[in-house]
Amino acid sequence: MMAAFVPHLYFGLDAVSVSLAVLAVTYAAIIAGRHNRAVVALIGASFLIIVGALDEKEAIAGIDWDTIGLLAGIMILVAIARRSGLFQYLAIWSAQRAKAKPAGILIMLQVTTAVLSAILNNVSAVLLIAPVTLAIAEELDVPPFPFLFAEVFAANIGGAATLIGDPPNILIGTLAGLDFNAFLANVAPVAVLVMAVQAAMVHAIWGRGLKASTENRALVMGMNAPGMIGDWALLGRSAVVVGVVLVAFVFAGPLGLKPATIALGGAAVLMLLDNWRHRGSQQADNVQRTFADIEWTTIFFFIGLFVVVHAVEVSGLLEFLAAKLVASTGGNMAAASAIILWLSALSSAFLDNIPFVATMIPLIKGTAPAYGGAHAITPLWWALSLGACLGGNGTLVGASANLAIAGIAERHGVRFGFIRYLAYAVPMTLVSIAVCQVYLWLRYF
Repeated sequence: MMAAFVPHLYFGLDAVSVSLAVLAVTYAAIIAGRHNRAVVALIGASFLIIVGALDEKEAIAGIDWDTIGLLAGIMILVAIARRSGLFQYLAIWSAQRAKAKPAGILIMLQVTTAVLSAILNNVSAVLLIAPVTLAIAEELDVPPFPFLFAEVFAANIGGAATLIGDPPNILIGTLAGLDFNAFLANVAPVAVLVMAVQAAMVHAIWGRGLKASTENRALVMGMNAPGMIGDWALLGRSAVVVGVVLVAFVFAGPLGLKPATIALGGAAVLMLLDNWRHRGSQQADNVQRTFADIEWTTIFFFIGLFVVVHAVEVSGLLEFLAAKLVASTGGNMAAASAIILWLSALSSAFLDNIPFVATMIPLIKGTAPAYGGAHAITPLWWALSLGACLGGNGTLVGASANLAIAGIAERHGVRFGFIRYLAYAVPMTLVSIAVCQVYLWLRYF
């Protein structure tokens, strides 16, 4: 067995104090938002190596490459598939299935956004659906805010349902060893329930009062949904490859494959098919275009963050805090899950949920011996997932999908301010977390 790494800091510094201070400064800099979060995380990671809290070998060991591979693979799949125009087609198709009635469109666009978020990811879903939503609202001459607000909630709820829908779930799944099916079986049911509750609340607040004239509805019904498909051949290839990838996720256990292997393998196949019709320099240009669409900032943010959190872990601080959590709950896992759920929700409403979840994962792992082993603490992972993903709905800065929608709205002259969003979001988020709390109690305790 390999010996555990022991920090050897220069100048007589204490490993716990230094690692905690770097984590706190990293958090503060990310929250302040004055500097790119990837740069902040990488500087924090570099500093910890320089002062001896980690050596280079241990720093690299702290990076979860399965998470990085899964993220990169999904980003490539989405980057290629979006060029076909499929997602814009789905938005218009949904509106027309609702007979261009605003209340029906409000529901259909929520469902479409939630499903796309579960299959792809929440940020990609809103970036693709929001512009079409604005066009539909303009044609109907109805206020776009209710639609955009509802899509924020739908994106984060749908993203919570699967392993690949939201970065916190990717972290939890890869670091805790939970596969695609585990999320489908344990998180997807309550996500569907929360989605139904939220859709009902949105309808009660806005849906019943939204009206459109016959003439304006005719404009939406006359939109050319198939015309949104810019490349039918690419659409077919993308649909087949993404479908195979999703099936492979479901059967990853029997296949003996990691999610990262499946995602990167699917991405490589789709890139090959996308380049099949190109020759020479066109292939190179197309590949560069695909790689340019990858969110490299997110990838390197994860890498730096993994190193920073790993330094806190090897210092022994998280093990100490895990023992405190167990002691504070008297060894009662139901109480521990409630604390994790609400703490995650509150933190994720105001902080970036990715560093929070990355910090909580080793802490929760540290509680396993007290609760009977790794298999016994799975309810705590679901509490963390639900709190982090759904808590992001609480404020405008709670999740990347929220900010993406707000940015699109503002560019189109739609008021989407922090306070206006907060007034509706806080009570709805509290309801969704309460639903999750009841679900956890009834199912696991």
